[in-house]
Amino acid sequence: MSQSARNTAFLHEMGVGVQWKLRNGVEAQADPFAAAVQALADGEPVMDAPVQQDAVVVATPAMAAPAAPLSHAAPSPVEAPSSPAAQQPIPSPAAPRAPAPSLDDDSTAWFDDAPMPPPAPQPAARPVPAAARPAAAPAPAAASEDESTAWFDDAPAPERPEPVSDEAIAAMDWPALKQAVATCTRCPLCATRRTAVNGRGAEQARWVAIGPAPSRQDEKDGQTMSAESGQLLHNMMKAIELQPESDVYVTNLVKCRPTTPEGDDRTPGADEVLACRPFLERELALTSATMAMTFGQFAAKGLMMGPAARGKVMHYGAQQLPVVATYHPDDLLRKPEDKAKAWADLCLAKASHG
Repeated sequence: MSQSARNTAFLHEMGVGVQWKLRNGVEAQADPFAAAVQALADGEPVMDAPVQQDAVVVATPAMAAPAAPLSHAAPSPVEAPSSPAAQQPIPSPAAPRAPAPSLDDDSTAWFDDAPMPPPAPQPAARPVPAAARPAAAPAPAAASEDESTAWFDDAPAPERPEPVSDEAIAAMDWPALKQAVATCTRCPLCATRRTAVNGRGAEQARWVAIGPAPSRQDEKDGQTMSAESGQLLHNMMKAIELQPESDVYVTNLVKCRPTTPEGDDRTPGADEVLACRPFLERELALTSATMAMTFGQFAAKGLMMGPAARGKVMHYGAQQLPVVATYHPDDLLRKPEDKAKAWADLCLAKASHG
């Protein structure tokens, strides 16, 4: 078979046949690929054209299999020497598309390399009238570096109420009297006391039990003759057939606890006894008691304002109130052997009262 016949057979095998016979056409001259096919159809020598890397050969539907690019790397039935004209690349019918990004990897490089969108324009701030602007909060005062309390230490002490007069005390009822005792400033004990201790018991009492002054425990409890001392006094009154809750009123000569500079208990001074005497006088008047017993040596001397002794009936004041002295319950707790003498004093008071 001649060369021309072989070329014609190749074109028929390719499925293009005589449609490439455009020898004198403009398209064949302009298209190197068409020129090469025409040369093959005419039996002329064809120079292999170099193929660029992104050149693509598009197969027609009539092709049985995808056609390989016509290049020097593909086998050709016609061995033709290379020429400069045949070195032109075979153009692609369509521009190649960039490969789609792989969905297998989650890389965000495409996002990182994307250009930043321009900032959105901000609306211009509208001026606020001065009348509508909120008032500026005052600046906080500078804190003291040392948190000094000198301002507190230098603050003046509250003024003490004026001492209540004897005449005012003599006209008081029970509530006013208790309030006057609680706020008393009639002697210096008001500056050292923890609390003033009012009397306790029946306000309409037959007997009055009088001690010297509150002890540390009395001041703590806010009650005259409290704790064990109070329990023993309760038993002593019941021993002579008195009802402590309804028959006896218990009080002290001095309503505030006298203390030494070291904070220990001490006996009251004469000025302290005199300062509290109007309170005791008013208690005796309000109770209308007809018998009094003093507990402890100082209570007897302090009430009588002079010598006092056990074993006899004394009388106090203008009303000549009968008074019998005996041991203080604290003394009896320390010396139980004196309870027999105390029992004799109780019997004397009971007999004199009738």
